Amino acid sequence: MTEPTALIPQHPSVRLVAVLGAGTMGSGIAALLAEHGFAVRIADPAPEARDRALARVAKRAPEADVAAVADVETAVADADLVIEAAPEVLELKQELFRRVDAAAPARAVLATNTSQLSVTALAAATGRAAQVCGMHWFNPPERMRLVESVRGLATSDATMALVRAVAEACGKTVVEVADRQGFVTTRVLAATLIEAMRMHEEGVASAADVDAAVKLGLNHPMGPLELADYVGLDVMLAIAESLTAALGERFRPPQGLRKRVEAGHLGRKTGLGYHDYPPREG
Repeated sequence: MTEPTALIPQHPSVRLVAVLGAGTMGSGIAALLAEHGFAVRIADPAPEARDRALARVAKRAPEADVAAVADVETAVADADLVIEAAPEVLELKQELFRRVDAAAPARAVLATNTSQLSVTALAAATGRAAQVCGMHWFNPPERMRLVESVRGLATSDATMALVRAVAEACGKTVVEVADRQGFVTTRVLAATLIEAMRMHEEGVASAADVDAAVKLGLNHPMGPLELADYVGLDVMLAIAESLTAALGERFRPPQGLRKRVEAGHLGRKTGLGYHDYPPREG
């Protein structure tokens, strides 16, 4: 591996970023960071995921200093910033943060890409709570303009400034939010999608007409049920249950959502959800 050289003027110590997880979000974040001059190390135990992530990076930054490894400890050993992009399971993320805290340099800032879990709970799994924050990117990271920067109970001003500088160096607009379940975007999105599901369940309108009304009447690029299918109905159920536990009954998942998940109708990825999707060719 070559010595990483990428810098940002506001924080010249940020040369190498480790991204934990080579899925849709992790690989997109890695590609964007590499495109904007950061050295990147991607960690994922699955060889196929690592290969796909490297291919995604190569399309945008063929000359980038990037590598993909199987284990977290190797990826974070020299990192200045670590961005965790693992599945939305609190216990899984807490275990990752324990491992990263033990293996990463003392200077490293640890950020989570969670869309709704407690940053403070993740920070408590480490011995560097002041250096832990949320850095919520959006799908696909290469195109979506926003990053939500989330301040945990103990997050320092210096940590918040560092992640803002990195995001802005990648061309993003940053909004700072407090560590409240769901932050801004996930709470607004969940409220909208859950209400659309309820209306469909009540027979107010068909799925197609609910989506058409919102797209044409409110100028949304996707209808709420179409968007739920895109996100994944299993993901939406997990978000709704988590928000219900934290914020109350207004986020309780509708039975129609729960039954679709029980049936394995998870949206686009399974071909069935609130809409039907033809199988992809090839």
